[in-house]
Amino acid sequence: MADGGDLGAVGRFREEIDPIVFIFGTLLTVGVIAMFFFSRSTLAWAIGDPETAQEGVLNTFFLEYLNWALLVIVFLVVVFLLFLILGPWGKLKFGDDPPEYSFLSFFAMLYSAGFAAGVVFWGPTEALFYYDNPSPLFDVSSQSGEAMPIAIQQTLFHWALPQLAVFTIMGIAIGYFAYNYENVPLRVSSALTPILGRDNLDGPAAKAIDILAVFATIGGVATSLGFIGSQFVTGLDYQWGIDLGDTGILLVVTAMTLLFTISMVLGVNRGIRRLSNFNMVLFVILLLATFIVGPTIFLVLVGTQALSGMVTNFVSMSLYTGAGAEGGTQWVNDWTVFYWAWALSWSPFAGLFIARISRGRTVREVAFTGIVATSAATIPWFISLGGTALYAQHNEIADFSGVMAFEQGAEVTGFILFDAFPLGTVFMIAFMLLVTTFFITSADSSTLAVSMMTTGGKARPSNINRIFWGVVLGMTAAILMIQGGVDALQSAAIVTGGPFAFVCFLAMLGLIKHFSTKYGRVLLQEDTVLIGSSEDKPAVGGAAQAGDDD
Repeated sequence: MADGGDLGAVGRFREEIDPIVFIFGTLLTVGVIAMFFFSRSTLAWAIGDPETAQEGVLNTFFLEYLNWALLVIVFLVVVFLLFLILGPWGKLKFGDDPPEYSFLSFFAMLYSAGFAAGVVFWGPTEALFYYDNPSPLFDVSSQSGEAMPIAIQQTLFHWALPQLAVFTIMGIAIGYFAYNYENVPLRVSSALTPILGRDNLDGPAAKAIDILAVFATIGGVATSLGFIGSQFVTGLDYQWGIDLGDTGILLVVTAMTLLFTISMVLGVNRGIRRLSNFNMVLFVILLLATFIVGPTIFLVLVGTQALSGMVTNFVSMSLYTGAGAEGGTQWVNDWTVFYWAWALSWSPFAGLFIARISRGRTVREVAFTGIVATSAATIPWFISLGGTALYAQHNEIADFSGVMAFEQGAEVTGFILFDAFPLGTVFMIAFMLLVTTFFITSADSSTLAVSMMTTGGKARPSNINRIFWGVVLGMTAAILMIQGGVDALQSAAIVTGGPFAFVCFLAMLGLIKHFSTKYGRVLLQEDTVLIGSSEDKPAVGGAAQAGDDD
């Protein structure tokens, strides 16, 4: 057979694709795009229409019947990852090779490709909403001094451990089995190897999971790209009076799609790795500058209290459903359940990408980087930007009342905040640059992951495959922005992410089953019988042991 170089670009593309996953994944995602152009009413029926206050039927189903399941599953995943970091199973390795990247590059890629785009978008904004409308779990008054640390605490809870955990559990489950066993491909369904069995990874159940992963990834990442794109467009309008309209949104997303496609074609080493490193440098510079220019002492005090509160109340915040509190369940659905569903919609792509860059690392390293190191970067960002915005609002230095009242979009918060700074324009330009570069790395790595899913797990899919999914991703993001802005984006995240809660849960159970069988139980000794009488189990060493005292 001719090698890849003799086949040409089209030949390589045709040879590498997994026809079932590619065709059905394409039909699902392209079908949504076609529905936008030919039947917007059907799209509104599925995900809702903010302009007419129409609730999407799929969105409503998950929020009414499965919200509790998402809360419980994400909490259990966090607990399991903490156990992997501290327990004996953490020493297990992803294959026998040395790590492919330095730890700092590994961390930067994992962070940039994971959820950093959402961190940038919500950093200056989210605490303001909790300051205006605190969680019913806490007995504090709206816009009071007591609401300030609670608002930061709630933000840290949403962005520190749990969101990161669902990415990490998928990365560990995919990577461990792909790098330690033959004939286990680098694809999402491989996370369920202990449950499906290695002989069934090309079977119908595995194909269904990979098709669902393609759809969830496009929906989840398009949600994030829509957030970032809307922030970019809003910034142009707010600061320079450039109103782009629907056509402008398409142009902006097209331009950004072109940028991440170029980065994607350059590959992981020359594209994603270098841009991720640049992102983290700019991220740290903007973080430190905000901390210094902002109310530094207040940020230290409120951050310390908020972090302590998050640790102390972590279990109650994780499992709070709002039952019995007026508006409590609606509050949880609007915030915590939405965030978990959004993260879950990212979990197939982020998990696959984490697996792709984790060869040679231990389970403990991946778990630690996934939820601890990334939290250590995220927490100061939300304390600095969110705390500064709260301080400015509470002390009437800047006015965010329009944002909190939903008269202005959340996209404008960062620009109002930096407008109150010395050299505010410099901060805004740096902020928009960070928005753009995180957009590129997120889209770049997600498109690579979808390409891997549709080629049966190839680590380096063809450029045609990557470009195709890049275009689909960009168009989906633009359509969601035009369909209903942030509300439509949130609905899409819940619809695509909800089903993957159960895939993550099964992946965790599969890891527990495999690790306990192969490397020994941690809780129970090996000869403990789980069901039935221990008398039915032969004694180790034979029946003669009973007469040893004779």
